[in-house]
Amino acid sequence: MASNVVPLSWEGDRATGRLLMLDQRLLPTEEVWLKMHSAEDVARGIREMVIRGAPAIGIAAAFGMAMGMRAFEGPLHERPSEFGRLHTLLASTRPTAVNLFWALERCARVAERLRDADNASLTDALFDEADQIFQDDRDNNLRLGNYGAALFEGPTRILTHCNTGALATGGYGTALGVIRALHASGKLNHVFIDETRPYLQGARLTAWECVKEGIDATLITDSMAAHFMKLGQVDAVILGTDRIARNGDVANKIGTYGLAVLCKHHNIPFYVATPLSTIDLNTANGDDIEIEQRDPTEVTHIGGRQMAPEGVGVAHPAFDVTPAELVTAIITEAGVVYPPYTDTLPTLF
Repeated sequence: MASNVVPLSWEGDRATGRLLMLDQRLLPTEEVWLKMHSAEDVARGIREMVIRGAPAIGIAAAFGMAMGMRAFEGPLHERPSEFGRLHTLLASTRPTAVNLFWALERCARVAERLRDADNASLTDALFDEADQIFQDDRDNNLRLGNYGAALFEGPTRILTHCNTGALATGGYGTALGVIRALHASGKLNHVFIDETRPYLQGARLTAWECVKEGIDATLITDSMAAHFMKLGQVDAVILGTDRIARNGDVANKIGTYGLAVLCKHHNIPFYVATPLSTIDLNTANGDDIEIEQRDPTEVTHIGGRQMAPEGVGVAHPAFDVTPAELVTAIITEAGVVYPPYTDTLPTLF
């Protein structure tokens, strides 16, 4: 069954309507919807993490492109230039999230197919494409969740990291979608949620989704994971990803690599749940993935309050790369694949 949580929605008609984004920066204490009227608004919302999660970013970017072209009033021969400007604007927002580029490429194919059509026809087709990307993501996540749940037989204790739920996707979730499917089938015993410093997506978002949907969960700090694994209270780790390279290397929220190493030591399965759109067969391995570096104040401040002294050096890579040899299996809407990923990932397509 689908989640009752959604990260974005459309309000109004296509001619004058706007994209609504649930401001995830304010969760869990406030539920505020921001109105995005233009591609520039959408780009700012993605960059400033009003919305986050690779699948949700891709969906938002597709709507942003449609709204951007809706506003174009120039002659037909100038339209490719404007499309290119919008593409660059949106593509520059979150460079590690491959779904962003995948969604923009789908929009580019629409524009190429309708290069001689009037702008109203192109705009309508771009909105159709955005709607389809949105719907496909929900459907794919439901299938992915069922494939993941089938890997487990009885009551299972899962540890997860960051937010991979309805808020990060079209409304169901990848890793949290597997957890939802386990919960629905009566096979979930408990969930441990890493708080996920520095942005606290686990504490603010995943915990909020679990409480909202009645999933039994315990919030822990990132540094507690090893402790609970040693106590034998974790049966598997399931998390998502922002990009998977052709060899199976996984770029995901910072802290993922450490969890994979801990799983290896404690002989715990380490699963990655991802839509096919996040698998990048054009990137050979994790060394070729650009890692986004974010604002140091996200590390030095929590909730606007300064936690570190002025003048201290700060590192803030938003992601790390987990080597393929530490990944037990990759769960997708087309099925589950195992190493060697260079051989098995292409079969999904």
